[in-house]
Amino acid sequence: MAQANAEAVNPYGRSGVRIVVAGDRGTGKSSLIITAAADTFRANVPPVLPPTKLPEDLYPDRVPITIIDTPSRSEDSDRVSEELKRADAVVLTYACDRPETLDRLSTFWLPHLRNLEVNVPVIVVGCKLDLRDENQQVSLEQVMSPIMQQFREIETCIECSAFRHIQVPEVFYYAQKAVLHPTAPLFDQESQTLKPRCVRALKRIFILCDHDRDGALSDAELNDFQVKCFNAPLQPSEIVGVKKVVQEKLSEGVNERGLTLTGFLFLHALFIEKGRLETTWTVLRKFGYNDDIRLADELIPPLKCAPDQSVELTHEAIDFLKGIFDAFDGDGDGVLRPREIEELFSTAPESPWTGTPFEDAVEKNAFGGLSLDAFLSEWALMTLLNPTFSVENLIYIGYPGDPTSAIRLTRKRRLDRKKQQSERNVLQCFVFGPRKAGKSALLNSFIGRPYSDTYNPTTEDRYAVNVVNTSMQGRKYLVLREVPEDGVRKLLTNKESLAACDIAIFVHDRSDESSWKTASELLVDIAGYGEDTGFEVPCLIVAAKDDLDSFSMSIQESTRVSQDMGVEAPIPISVKLGDFNSLFRRIVTAAEHPHLSIPETDAGRSRKQYHRLVHRSLLLVTVGAAVVVGVTAYRVYSARKNASG
Repeated sequence: MAQANAEAVNPYGRSGVRIVVAGDRGTGKSSLIITAAADTFRANVPPVLPPTKLPEDLYPDRVPITIIDTPSRSEDSDRVSEELKRADAVVLTYACDRPETLDRLSTFWLPHLRNLEVNVPVIVVGCKLDLRDENQQVSLEQVMSPIMQQFREIETCIECSAFRHIQVPEVFYYAQKAVLHPTAPLFDQESQTLKPRCVRALKRIFILCDHDRDGALSDAELNDFQVKCFNAPLQPSEIVGVKKVVQEKLSEGVNERGLTLTGFLFLHALFIEKGRLETTWTVLRKFGYNDDIRLADELIPPLKCAPDQSVELTHEAIDFLKGIFDAFDGDGDGVLRPREIEELFSTAPESPWTGTPFEDAVEKNAFGGLSLDAFLSEWALMTLLNPTFSVENLIYIGYPGDPTSAIRLTRKRRLDRKKQQSERNVLQCFVFGPRKAGKSALLNSFIGRPYSDTYNPTTEDRYAVNVVNTSMQGRKYLVLREVPEDGVRKLLTNKESLAACDIAIFVHDRSDESSWKTASELLVDIAGYGEDTGFEVPCLIVAAKDDLDSFSMSIQESTRVSQDMGVEAPIPISVKLGDFNSLFRRIVTAAEHPHLSIPETDAGRSRKQYHRLVHRSLLLVTVGAAVVVGVTAYRVYSARKNASG
């Protein structure tokens, strides 16, 4: 494979590269800069140069370079630190004729960069090569190897002489190259291996180029790859040469069908080891990857979504995911095991379902495997919470169509209430309630986890999602979002916090009067907030722990509150006994008819009565005006008639 095309014009999305030069006094910083810019050595240079621009066409990448000189006085240390923080790359200088300036790199300058949290490539430059004592000739590798082992941020070391014009342009070429083609995202210097995210991206590229899906790149496929990435075909002799290089070092890198994935990865590791990072970066960028080795933002369709709309996968996307499930279910047992899930996402930067909120949100078997329903539930949750991330991962695993065909915007919830019907396939239910009411137990049971008497308080919002069968044909994905009691106040600081809610349930321990009191207060708060913001939601009351004796006034109190607010009577359940009283189906049914089960507070009722009175008064005024207009018109008509008579 050839190196990157030298004629390519700034494919990096950068307006320029800012290189800051720092080092001890007298190490040759200013002379280095002025010689690079003017291509001539000057004996007298000012102590600090103004920002210096190099010609845009000086280097093949044609990205403008601005070089920032820094002062050496101790009183200017804050200014130097600020410049270093703004750098895209740092050039640290020492004088080849003054060994103490080299020592200062590891005792001061490199630790200083770490303290400032300057995480950019560092180029170490030995200036004044012409002044080094000829009797102390030591190779650069011997000198720098210990320092580079300690400070992995050092990208390149080079020696130069501004006076004799030795390797001056190379200094800033390497600095620019380190920014445009960084090593850190691709290669682990410690283990001398490709980094996992780089391997995953190259694997995806390999699969995309393996058109016949036989696990190897044939000569024709290799040539197509070369043309796509470098705009130049490979000669037959070059293809033979590439495969020979791989086969000599790695027998499994080539088989009778062509270059294998192992060989493809080996080639890129070889390019990087030889300093040809631009080759691998050209390949990655041609396939849409940015410097973080993720798909560039412009490849993910932008989404404009109203607060009370949600995003769902389309039938096309679901059919694709069903096919993916079958393809990776190697043993055909209807379950994706953890290693099969890892393999499925091996072309994504990492598995998207590690950590919260996805890792513990769906039903798993004893070995951590996912059924098809659980697999699709996880995708439904991801699309609901972060549709852009969901589409991005669909692309990573090979979604073949236009990314916009994978998702659809739902109708606004306010319109659903007017239409008296929700058409959503994914319904989100907020679960409110006091501590120890049984919220977490309810979520656990929803995703098939056994009941436990151990109390583990929930401190952050938690999700559980599963399929609910509503009829012979009806299937909905129900997302339960547990909101801790302490989190309600924070939730209600956002005016649009209830916009994403299809239905809310209020769970209380029916054996505990204080639990009921808190739950009913939460119901009033949420209902009132919905009335104030215009994002009213259907609500149900859940009387948990039905296996325990209820407190004495529970029936009267709960009946009074539900009747006063116009919602259904509390639904008794016992998670411990596995008696859910069709709760999940009832939640879905209530969410599907969003005009019903909306609670009404006293303030909301008074507001409605006031609006009714105002409306009625306006109506009477309008009717009265119409009568007056009618009488006047009749009088005008009579007068005209008499006059004409």
